[in-house]
Amino acid sequence: MRTLLCCFPLLLLAGCGKEPTPSAKRPSETPVAVTAVTASRTAQPSTYEATGVVRARTSATVSSKLMGYAKEVRAQVGDRVTDGQPLVILDSRELESSIARSEAARDEVKSAIPEADSAIAAVKAQMDLSQSTLARMQDLFSKRSITNQELDEASARMKSAQAGLDMARARRTQLNSKLAQADQEVRAAGIQRAYAVVAAPFSGIILTKSIEPGTLAIPGAPLFTIEREGGFRLEASVEESRLGAIRPGQAVGVTIEGNENMIRARVSEIVPSVDAASRTGIVKIDLPALPGLRTGVFGRAAFDTGSREALAVPHAAVTERGQLQSLFVLDGNVARLRVVSLGARSGTLVEVLSGLSEGERVIVSGMPRLRDGSPVEVRP
Repeated sequence: MRTLLCCFPLLLLAGCGKEPTPSAKRPSETPVAVTAVTASRTAQPSTYEATGVVRARTSATVSSKLMGYAKEVRAQVGDRVTDGQPLVILDSRELESSIARSEAARDEVKSAIPEADSAIAAVKAQMDLSQSTLARMQDLFSKRSITNQELDEASARMKSAQAGLDMARARRTQLNSKLAQADQEVRAAGIQRAYAVVAAPFSGIILTKSIEPGTLAIPGAPLFTIEREGGFRLEASVEESRLGAIRPGQAVGVTIEGNENMIRARVSEIVPSVDAASRTGIVKIDLPALPGLRTGVFGRAAFDTGSREALAVPHAAVTERGQLQSLFVLDGNVARLRVVSLGARSGTLVEVLSGLSEGERVIVSGMPRLRDGSPVEVRP
């Protein structure tokens, strides 16, 4: 027993003198080379944004001027048509019959004109003879070679010939009037026949169609809707309180759905009425020619209202993932991920509404290699 008790302290001393095995060290992370800028307040343009819809400057609803069944339909939705191009051909058999009747009536009047001219010539010859006879009778009467009765008879024949001539000339004038009326009826029938061809009022594209072969076209009923290509404008809904600050010709920044680039445009018209329900008015903004622009596309208009001080950073520093917007801020030699809320963008800068303070250093390069807590090396 005494031998065991003596050995126990020796074992304890041996155990206390043994060094522990050193643990494996974690490898250090290589710093990421980045550049950074200081977030500061700058003068940013103050804008008012209104939403709207793109519409064609010129559009038309095409309808028929007469009633008739569609014989041919020569255009479909989406077709590009030229000015005067036939779109619908109506059945014009009744109109052809009307033209034939009008032409027959005109020919009948024309055929009566030679007879009337001959009658005028015959009566004129009688008139000339009566005048000569009366002149001789008056000469003989002055020599007391004939009686009063014979002179009166010569005078009566001359007056009768004069009346006949006036009647023949009146008949000819009446024929002229009838001929003019017949010509007018022929022209009117021809115009009606021309209405059987419904043509495009200008060059453009077909948006809607509501006519098929065999269906009845009614005057005034829409057959097609056409819009002129190359001329579009944004019709923006502007709050009533903002309308007074907008003027025709004012420069406006426009953003069209599907096109991230801002377009410079100008106000062309301000509709004087205001919608009673929404308390907004329509401001029409002429747009430049853009590929793919069409009616119904959504757009935004930014109206300049002056300038203001705002905290801004380069847009390149911002990372967007869906609705989440973030950036990296320097914390010593470490990058810290910061979720922010952004405002309006102006050129290469974007306004930061929340999540960042003035004077903080924001990383603007090397973001794809960074994560929250990554060591960084700031380079000039």
